[in-house]
Amino acid sequence: LSAGVCCCCAALRPRYKRLVDNIFPEDPKDGLVKADMEKLTFYAVSAPEKLDRIGAYLAERLSRDVVRHRYGYVLIAMEALDQLLMACHSQSIKPFVESFLHMVAKLLESGEPKLQVLGTNSFVKFANIEEDTPSYHRRYDFFVSRFSAMCHSCDHDPEIQTEIRIAGIRGIQGVVRKTVNDELRATIWEPQHMDKIVPSLLFNMQKIEDIDSRIGPPSSPTGGEKEENPALLAENCFRELLGRATYGNMNNAVRPVFAHLDHHRLWDPNEFAVSCFKIIMYSIQAQYSHHVIQEILGHLDVRKRDSPRVRAGIIQVLLEAVAIAAKGSIGPTVLEVFNTLLKHLRISVDFELGDRRSSAGSATFSTSSKESDERIVQNAIIQTIGFFGSNLPDYQRSEIMMFIMGKVPVFGTTSQSLDTSHLGDLGTRRIQIMLLRSLLMVTSGYKATTITNALPPPFLDPLLSPSLMEDSELRQLVLEILHNLIDRHDNRAKLRGIRIIPDVSDLKIKRDKISRQDVSFMKKHGQQLYRHIYLGCKEEDNVQKNFELLFTSLALTTIELANEEVVIDLIRLAIALQDIAIINEDNLPMFNRCGVMALVAAYLNFLSQMIAVPAFCQHVSKVIETRSLEASYFLPETIFKDKCNLPKSLEKHEKNLFFLTNKIAESLGGSGYGVERLSVPYVPQVTDEDRLSRRKSIVDTVSIQVDILPGNNTEDKVDNTEEITFEALKKAIDNNGLEEQEKEKRRLVIEKFQKAPFEEIAAQCETKANLLHDRLAQILELTIRPPPSPSGMVTITAGHAHYQSVPVYEMKFPDLCVY
Repeated sequence: LSAGVCCCCAALRPRYKRLVDNIFPEDPKDGLVKADMEKLTFYAVSAPEKLDRIGAYLAERLSRDVVRHRYGYVLIAMEALDQLLMACHSQSIKPFVESFLHMVAKLLESGEPKLQVLGTNSFVKFANIEEDTPSYHRRYDFFVSRFSAMCHSCDHDPEIQTEIRIAGIRGIQGVVRKTVNDELRATIWEPQHMDKIVPSLLFNMQKIEDIDSRIGPPSSPTGGEKEENPALLAENCFRELLGRATYGNMNNAVRPVFAHLDHHRLWDPNEFAVSCFKIIMYSIQAQYSHHVIQEILGHLDVRKRDSPRVRAGIIQVLLEAVAIAAKGSIGPTVLEVFNTLLKHLRISVDFELGDRRSSAGSATFSTSSKESDERIVQNAIIQTIGFFGSNLPDYQRSEIMMFIMGKVPVFGTTSQSLDTSHLGDLGTRRIQIMLLRSLLMVTSGYKATTITNALPPPFLDPLLSPSLMEDSELRQLVLEILHNLIDRHDNRAKLRGIRIIPDVSDLKIKRDKISRQDVSFMKKHGQQLYRHIYLGCKEEDNVQKNFELLFTSLALTTIELANEEVVIDLIRLAIALQDIAIINEDNLPMFNRCGVMALVAAYLNFLSQMIAVPAFCQHVSKVIETRSLEASYFLPETIFKDKCNLPKSLEKHEKNLFFLTNKIAESLGGSGYGVERLSVPYVPQVTDEDRLSRRKSIVDTVSIQVDILPGNNTEDKVDNTEEITFEALKKAIDNNGLEEQEKEKRRLVIEKFQKAPFEEIAAQCETKANLLHDRLAQILELTIRPPPSPSGMVTITAGHAHYQSVPVYEMKFPDLCVY
């Protein structure tokens, strides 16, 4: 007998041992004795209670053969175990499996590569068997550790190294398949296991040569490719692992990826990191995408003090993840993404300015290089914000637009949630520019059904505040954002560049009939838009791009929002812009004055062709033709050339070079337009935005003339003019703390009316009324006498010095009424 015992003793041995001994030939090269193996299999199936003893005896023999290096018999024993495992599926197989796993562990512990591969192959076969009932006490900790170690094999022989690594990957895949489907046995998802499995797979994935093969949805490689390429096999195993992850264990599967990328410094360059997260985003279930995004944001917070290139690499990974997740469900992380990115935008600006301050006076190469790296971070953040926002549904995009606009810091206010107080004016400007660039990307492609949806008042007011800044780049960004929101028919590209358009019909402008909502919007907010265009033309630092964007703003307003009333307002605005250049109260440079004249010419040429009134077109064409002959610097094709001869003054120019209000009124009056308002010059109203945006005051010296007309007696007329200079106004307005004082004052008044007795409030109001009565009498140098008429009324009219006096306000006292 192969067991080496006598026949008498063999007859006394248990039958299962005799059957096991018979499957081993005298020469291991002959292989498994198939006839005896069939007898052993039949016996095991017929007497399943003997399976545990058969397994224990086979394990004893295998352990002895391993120690004695009798690898031929080891192969035969494992083959027998595999066949018994495949044939038996009864409840009694549980003890047999324990013996089987013990034998597999013995093979994996050996230092012989062939035995390690043999044990792995047996384990993979076992993993593919579906058991009738799970075994909750069985654990695979040893196999996870051993297979993970095999994935990092560094054998000096490349072929053996590859063979062992492939075996380790296949073993991990077997463990995953065996354990991951059972919800009651979720030990494989514990962090101590994921910290071994995931890095082992990523370590082998790094060796792949074609990075592009890892992006996109899972591929379907052939069986030969899987077996021969550790990187490809590891990738498929990684995809399978992530595809089985559920809500509760998603984070445990993703976090080891960050640890691996940190440890191996794979964020810069980040090609491998990007490919890993593309695999993750395409492999997991779509509803769990926000978990991955949250983990990336959390890791970005952890690494916020790292080098700029590392942070830029993480942000680039976030961009790729968001690009994939935006096509499906983002979940509750929309605002969290933007809030975190804006926070890191501020941190990056802080780092950049801190480096600049620390290196003041000693600009070195390393400092400038670090500043440029911070710019890379900032550009990556802006790109991510813009891409994410532009892929959101319209209802979410409008919320994000409001959210970003609320973060833009405005000088003179303290209500902004993005703290830039320690950054100074330069840092605040940088934040403003980058937030507006982000908003520009978010609004790209946004098509609102009505202009009210695109520009609600809570969004329009803060958006237009930066347009009054003394910074041409800020004003350009605001105008471009307006173009994105106003242009609902993609006409902006056709209007690019300021020029005299010979035939507007060649542009094939697309437009619809103005809706009631748009008409209502222009009635409420049209003057606000006109005012910002008007004031934007008066800035001294305007360059060609500013004039081009202003022209596009006027043209798009005409296309999308202009009815007959708006057309008249736009013509008034254009004439007012022409007056800016001619009168030059703001002492603008000659280039700016000629640029404004060119802007008016280009726009009125466009407007006249859009409304198609022949007489109006004729007047505009005649002025443009005259300018081309006598003053070409009033046309955009000339003034915006690199070398243009500018005039010394504009006072000597003839009227035929200007667009005249009376001519325009005559030409439009015959076509049914209400031209009465053309005779009223356009004057923008002064608002608090000028103070909030630190724009130079547009309030010049104001003269206030008060006329007292008691009855109809003109002899008693008293003139009293009080001159208020710019310096006096400047001293009167305290920019710092003005809002806080007003808020505190309002709070005290409200508190007094809530808590003070009624008698006290009434007495105080009566006292104030008497004081105001006496003060008005002093100012007007009047002696309060009994009323000259039974009504007891005195009329006081106040108005600006340069305009006709008009009623301003009304206050009533016992013997004085002020209108």
